[in-house]
Amino acid sequence: MADTTISSLEQLSAAMADAVAAASRGVVAVHAARSRASGFVWRDGLIVTSEEALPDEGDVAVLLPDGGKLPASIVGRDAATDVALLRVEGAAPSPIAFDAAPVRAGSIALAVGSQAGTAVAAAGVVSLVGPAWRSLRGGDIDLRIELDLVMRRSVEGALALDAGGRAIGMAVFGPRGRVLVIPGTTVERVASQLAAHGRVPRGYLGVALQPVKVEPDGIGAMVMGIDRDGPGAKAGVRQGDVILAWNGEPVRSVHMLLRSLGPASVGTAVTLSLRRAGEPLELPIAVGERPVD
Repeated sequence: MADTTISSLEQLSAAMADAVAAASRGVVAVHAARSRASGFVWRDGLIVTSEEALPDEGDVAVLLPDGGKLPASIVGRDAATDVALLRVEGAAPSPIAFDAAPVRAGSIALAVGSQAGTAVAAAGVVSLVGPAWRSLRGGDIDLRIELDLVMRRSVEGALALDAGGRAIGMAVFGPRGRVLVIPGTTVERVASQLAAHGRVPRGYLGVALQPVKVEPDGIGAMVMGIDRDGPGAKAGVRQGDVILAWNGEPVRSVHMLLRSLGPASVGTAVTLSLRRAGEPLELPIAVGERPVD
């Protein structure tokens, strides 16, 4: 019985080591003056890494598994989904491929990163698998996956693997240091937009809002300021207006209203239900695209 147990553990250990070795061929280290992170080859010459781990300025370099080092330029970054895209010039490893196999809570999970070009691995289990969700910054994430494992800071942006060694997404740090996975479908969608446009478009009304209580028990969003060239001003929104509903849906919070301004909202026509000087008012408005900062 003991020999059988030892043999099974050895087989599991060997399988995990083989999965790390195979994945590490497409994993790189991402170095900047004040940060160390990991990333992986998404397409030829294009590297995906964690946006949060990437500095706002300064040179960025990618360290390859073979010891090579390539300068990198930032193609685009999306803080809402924590996805950043880098471009390197020169011979980089072959791109990884995400797998669409379902992820199950309780299954073994691996995070494979790179420290100065050397593979670094963390192992644990999938602690939670939930439905699509929206980040605090308004990014749409296709699946909520949480991992119960201990990950070094330099591994943020690593490739997350399931028990079969299949790539399921990018491992990042969430609130309170929890390890989350940005699933492969989200990475593919966001990275494609960054490669094509350098950014992910977000909806824009051109108004500054503040929550206010509305009698008897409601919540509204008061317009505190207006961009004179923005969609709100063009639609006739005025300072002091209180937004009560968006396309007929009551405003429960300013955050909820802002969450409605995702990428899919750009160019759409919506109706704002307002209260102006105590009187109800309906205003149609065309959602614009948030200007690049």
